[in-house]
Amino acid sequence: MRIVFMGTPEFSVPVLDALVAAGHEIAAVYSQPPRPAGRGKKERPSPVQARAEALGLEVRHPVSLKGAEAQQAFAALAADVAVVVAYGLILPQAVLDAPTRGCLNIHASLLPRWRGAAPIHRAIMAGDAQTGVCIMQMDAGLDTGDVLLRREIDIAPRETTGDLHDRLAALGAEAIVDALARLDTLTPVPQAEEGVTYASKIDKAEARIDWAQPAPDIVRLINGLSPFPGAWSDMGGERVKFLRAAASDLFLRPGEVHVDGDRMIIGAGHGSVEILNLQRAGKKATPVADVLKGWAPEARFL
Repeated sequence: MRIVFMGTPEFSVPVLDALVAAGHEIAAVYSQPPRPAGRGKKERPSPVQARAEALGLEVRHPVSLKGAEAQQAFAALAADVAVVVAYGLILPQAVLDAPTRGCLNIHASLLPRWRGAAPIHRAIMAGDAQTGVCIMQMDAGLDTGDVLLRREIDIAPRETTGDLHDRLAALGAEAIVDALARLDTLTPVPQAEEGVTYASKIDKAEARIDWAQPAPDIVRLINGLSPFPGAWSDMGGERVKFLRAAASDLFLRPGEVHVDGDRMIIGAGHGSVEILNLQRAGKKATPVADVLKGWAPEARFL
């Protein structure tokens, strides 16, 4: 098929690669404009733009698709279908209608659960046992379109958003290739009216850990916010991010730190939390066993 690909972050890159490998013609790639990044604040292209340019594909990054000129340029590509995954712009109806077969979205949840911006984070933070990807026929609503194909996977107990992100990116790439190959035979299924939840964008204010909360909630918060923005707490005046955790049955007071060899366990309101990976201020994320070789943490969190 002749495809317009629309995506921006790292999550979208495996999908672009899969479409190219499957032999589809990529008419153009749409991605968010380069953003200032790093210490020098130099403009850096999105992961999708960088990959598309390496593949020799045309890249477009309009600030908006609401104008007539942008919509005409999109329609002039004469695409069979647009594949959209984490693009970052709302598609006006004129854009949705331009491809012959419409626009297909790869959404990283089992719709209608976790519509919206942060479905992977929210699934882990809520303690969901399963998630997956849906190939959805896009309409004007927020992730409300009919589902063409659904793939499910289990969420592992210690899995972080980073881990799950990578697995779902690969699953989405496989699913869209399958969906395009069977597009004439797939039946669009309307989403259920019951079970709708919204995955609101992660607010950094959510990331500070309250050690009075139950240990399972803290574990889900730590794993769900890893690697970004990272759940954190003050430790002896230093902000420390906790990036992987598991529940422990050791009895400790909320916020009390217990170090035993290469293990760190912190008390919670109910139960305690074993920290498996952390990141000290100005340092790289590291397994706790390695961090403790040269660091004696404070006895309690502030």
